[in-house]
Parts: sequence; C-alpha cells; structure tokens
Amino acid sequence: MADDIFYMKAALAEAKKAYEEDEVPVGAVIVCKDRIIARAHNLTERLTDVTAHAEMQAITSAQEALGGKYLNECTLYVTVEPCIMCAGAIGWSQMGRVVFGASDEKRGYQRFAPQALHPRTGVTSGIMEEECATLMKSFFKQKR
Repeated sequence: MADDIFYMKAALAEAKKAYEEDEVPVGAVIVCKDRIIARAHNLTERLTDVTAHAEMQAITSAQEALGGKYLNECTLYVTVEPCIMCAGAIGWSQMGRVVFGASDEKRGYQRFAPQALHPRTGVTSGIMEEECATLMKSFFKQKR
C-alpha cells in the first residue's frame, strides 16, 4: 500500500502538469521492477489527438523503454479509471497490474467493458481517490 501511494503521487504530479497545460488532468506512470519507466499526462489538446490519453502515452513510452510490446511485469498507476480505449490498450499490452485513483462512472471501462483488460491483469482502485477526484472536479468547475 505504501508503494501504491508513492507511485500514485508521481501519477498525480503528472495530472497536475496536465491541469497547468489546460488538459484534462489525468496522469500516469508505469513501474517495472520498482522503477518508474514511463511518465505521462493527457496531451489531447496539445497534439489535437483524441487518442493522446495519459495511459496511451505511458504505454508507448514504457514499451520503448523495455524494447517490447508486452508489459506483463509492469504496473500502471493512473489517477482516473481508464476509458474503454485505454483499457483495450492496457489489455493488449498484457499489463501486469493497474492501480487507479478515482472511478469514472460516466466513461470508465468498468461500466462499459469490464472484460477489456487481460485476464491476468490485477486491478486496485481507490488509491488517493479523494485527491485524484478533487483535481478533476476543480478542473471542470473552472471550465464551467
């Protein structure tokens, strides 16, 4: 649990970067063998690319760092529950574990595609949930 909080804080730092760049504040880090091998945040506005979610950016970066497409020995920490698109990519990468902060009842994969992840992928939710949710709520409140 202490490790999960440590790495979620790193993901939250990425989400704060997104917030400062006027991107939806989602951050992600991927950890392999107790080392962060990828850090990312949403870049959809900057890249004008709807697929540039934090998870997608982190997966690509981690695969490059490891020199392969499978991430079965890795853990993805992400501040908000992945969407269906990201869950599909997480599944195809055979991510070993996913840890997310806040649930996304409107667009989260658990509502629409709960089987999208690889069958061996472990999932832990609710790590620093309040901090992650507060950042999202603050961002959208500012937009309205």
